[in-house]
Amino acid sequence: SLTVLQALEDGLKRADADPSVKAIIICGENGKFSAGADIQGFHSLKRQDGALGPIVSLIESSEKPVVAAIEGIALGGGLEVALGCHYRIAHVKAWMGLPEVTIGLLPGGEGTQRLPRLIGVPAALDIITTGRHIPATEALKLGLVDEVVEQNTAEAAIRLANKV
Repeated sequence: SLTVLQALEDGLKRADADPSVKAIIICGENGKFSAGADIQGFHSLKRQDGALGPIVSLIESSEKPVVAAIEGIALGGGLEVALGCHYRIAHVKAWMGLPEVTIGLLPGGEGTQRLPRLIGVPAALDIITTGRHIPATEALKLGLVDEVVEQNTAEAAIRLANKV
């Protein structure tokens, strides 16, 4: 939603500007990272106001390490947010994907550019064109995530952030 996008942007800008903040962790609520955009809201978003790409670029350009703590699902725009992060940690039961193609859309948050850079063109094309959801263990093998954990992903992300 526009509210979530605005909160993410505001939080990133505040964290980047605060010298006491050494790293940024992005996580979801209630055991889910993000299921992506609510397609019901597409018609109400103004052209620039609801654009995910600039926010993902803001994440990527942060001078501070940004770690995605993926629990549950990271689908569509949720995966695109994670792709903008410098590091990604996933819970062993997490699933990721870009399912937009299954409803006739292309991923719109620059995931079609970032995913091939991260995991290579053949694997990325499979995920982008089929819309299939991949489990965390496969994501690790592909290089989509840096670590898979069985415990709390936010705590694991904090440990990783402290290391880097």
